[in-house]
Amino acid sequence: MLVNTDLSPKTTVKRKLVCALIYDDLCTFEFGIAVDVFGRPLPDFDNWYEFRAVAAEPGPLRARGGVTITAPYDLSALADATLILIPGWNNVDEPIPNDVIAAIQKAHANGTRIASICSGTFVLAAAGLLDGRQATTHWLLADKLRERFPLVNINDDVLYIDEGNVLTSAGSAAGLDLCMHIVRQDWGVSCANVIARRLVLPAQREGGQRQFVTTPVPQERGGQISPLLDRIKMDLNEAWPIARMAKEAGLSERTLARRFRNVTGETPLAWLTAIRIQHATELLESTSANLSDITAASGFGTPETFRRVFKRLRGITPSRYRIAFGKRTSDQEPTRRGPSL
Repeated sequence: MLVNTDLSPKTTVKRKLVCALIYDDLCTFEFGIAVDVFGRPLPDFDNWYEFRAVAAEPGPLRARGGVTITAPYDLSALADATLILIPGWNNVDEPIPNDVIAAIQKAHANGTRIASICSGTFVLAAAGLLDGRQATTHWLLADKLRERFPLVNINDDVLYIDEGNVLTSAGSAAGLDLCMHIVRQDWGVSCANVIARRLVLPAQREGGQRQFVTTPVPQERGGQISPLLDRIKMDLNEAWPIARMAKEAGLSERTLARRFRNVTGETPLAWLTAIRIQHATELLESTSANLSDITAASGFGTPETFRRVFKRLRGITPSRYRIAFGKRTSDQEPTRRGPSL
């Protein structure tokens, strides 16, 4: 079975160029994520991304699932990329080819963003792009990454990490979270929501990898965490001290903390803060409500507390975040045509 991977639609508008690296024994799912987010022609947009599949070695190349894949571009095409995406890697125990490392290093030196999905983090690490930076990968590979690249600060509890022009994501499906993050950066939340609806997934998924690591089933009986989480989300504007959470769930405070970590990977306070910030972020992006109203609706005591916590978790003040992501100018948004996807 042959697959034509030159999926870039024709247009006279100069678009952002995404190059996905393909290799022998290609991780098919991870590559499919790249194609579906960046490589599918969208009838609603005139100036969506241009997508190129770039072969890391001469082909045809095998892809998992019995697929043979060919690409019209070689590593020299990476020099023109706006974004290079590495969809996994076939064997992290083998050395990364020198020509692949050289091409990625050159692109990085020229300011190109480079992102990896799952085991693709090993390629970035081998190229030295993660030294002294935070990075993530599939939790099953995290210890191996730590051992091989001790200069990389590994965080295996998150879905993706954005270090500016170098981005990494966790296990396979987390590549979707990273790609949606890139779309939000490039085109804003409204556009990302359109793509998320088409893919039938949340525009921004909650939580981290800890949710997917096998953990023992709690032995305690009584009390339900999931209904409690739903109630809190419905009434974020209210105060939720630990004592109230425990009472609502029918648990002791100690058992509540243990159950919270089992289910969410976080302490009750950390989870509550993250949910409040997420809600505030959505309001900043989609409404013109003032900061006092957003503070109240999200359950923060004062605007000063809201600003401090928001900046700590988002790395930017609420006002600056709204300027960057609240409303997009016409030259930033891809031109929409026709109904929503």
